Amino acid sequence: MRTPVTIIGAGLGGLTLARVLHVHGIPATVYEAEASPAARAQGGMLDIHEHNGQPALREAGLYEEFRALVLEGREATRALAADGTVLFEEADDGTRGRPEVLRGELRRILLASLPAGTVRWGHKAGAVRAVGGGRHEVTFADGTAVTTSLLVGADGAWSRVRPLLSAAVPEYTGTSFVETYLYDADTRHPAAAKAVGGGAMFALAPGKGIQAHRETGGTLHTYVALRRSLEWFADAGFNGPAGSAGSAGSAGPAGAAAAAARIAAEFDGWAPELTALITDADTAPVLRPLHTLLAEHRWERVPGVTLVGDAAHLMIPNGEGANLAMYDGAELGKALAAHPDDTEAALSAYEQAMFARSAAEAADAADLHEHMFGDDSPHGLIAMFTGAGAGAGSGAGQTA
Repeated sequence: MRTPVTIIGAGLGGLTLARVLHVHGIPATVYEAEASPAARAQGGMLDIHEHNGQPALREAGLYEEFRALVLEGREATRALAADGTVLFEEADDGTRGRPEVLRGELRRILLASLPAGTVRWGHKAGAVRAVGGGRHEVTFADGTAVTTSLLVGADGAWSRVRPLLSAAVPEYTGTSFVETYLYDADTRHPAAAKAVGGGAMFALAPGKGIQAHRETGGTLHTYVALRRSLEWFADAGFNGPAGSAGSAGSAGPAGAAAAAARIAAEFDGWAPELTALITDADTAPVLRPLHTLLAEHRWERVPGVTLVGDAAHLMIPNGEGANLAMYDGAELGKALAAHPDDTEAALSAYEQAMFARSAAEAADAADLHEHMFGDDSPHGLIAMFTGAGAGAGSGAGQTA
C-alpha cells in the first residue's frame, strides 16, 4: 500500500504535489490555514515558464486548462526613466515563452482537479514534532492533531515544518515592496495606464523603483521597491506586524494617505504618471518585506519529511518562485510514484536535484536584483533585456 502523504499548505506547490500524486494514485491530504479558497486575494500575475512551471502543469494533466487562463499581450515589457521617457520597449508577439496568468485562477484549476475533501481548510499548523520511526505529529491551532509517516512542508517562507530539517531562518534583505492597485485605470487614471502600457513596466533607480503590471481589464498592480530598514517603514506609517515573521504590514484606513505620501516622497521629481501609481491608489498600501534563505540552503536527509517551494528555498523575487514551487511539487510527486516501495530513496533523489536547481536560481535572482536596484540601475536591467532578448521576459521584479 502506498504511503499517504500529508501536505501542509495549499499554495501552488502543495496543490501541484497533491494533484500529481492523485494522477499516480497516491493518496494525499492538504492542510491549509485559510478558512476557505476565497479567504483572501491570491496575488497578481504570474509568468509561467517553459522550463519549470509549464512542465509541472503538464505532469499534473492541467496544461490545456492553464492555456485557457493566459491573458494575451501581458508579456509586453517596458522600462521608463524617472521622467517617464521610454528607455526600452518590447511587444508581446506570442513567442516569448512566459505567458501570464492570474495566480488566483491558477490555484482555482488546481483545487478543482483534486478529489473532494483533499484540502482541509481552517487548519493552521502550530507545533510540529518527530514522534519516532520517521513519523511526525502536526498540531493545529484548533487543538486537533494528525500523525503521518510522510510529511511535506509547502507552507511558505515561515514554514512550521522547516525546523524539523534545518535551523535556517529567513533574513530581511534590506529591501521591501509596497503594494498598491489602481482599478479601471484606462478611464479613471489614463496617464498612469498609458505609462504602464499593456504588460509590465519598470521605472528603476539605485535602491528603489516603481514596477507595475496590467492585469485584467484596466487593473494596474504596482510594487514600489525601496531599500530601507523595517524601522523606516514603521515610521512611515505601516503599523501592526510589518516585516515580522512574514506578515505584511498595512497602513490601515486612517493612515493610508499619509503612508502613501511618505512612500511617494522617495520619488520626488519623478513623472506624475508614475507617482500616481502610489498616491492615487484605490487600496491602502501594503508592505511586503523581502526575506531570503541562504542560496545554498540544504539539509541532511531526515526520514519521513521534506519541503517544497519557499519553505525550502526562499529567494529574492525574480518571477521564479511560483514556477519553482510547482516544479518541486511535480518532481516530488514523480519521485514518490517512481519509488513505491522506498519512500526514502524518493525523497533523497528529489532533494538532491532540488538543492542544485534552487541554488542556481537563487544566484540568478540575486544577480537580477543587482541589475534592477544596484548602482547601475536602470541601465543594468536594460542591458539584460537587450542582451537576452525575449528570454529576459517580464518576470523581473515579480513576487512570484
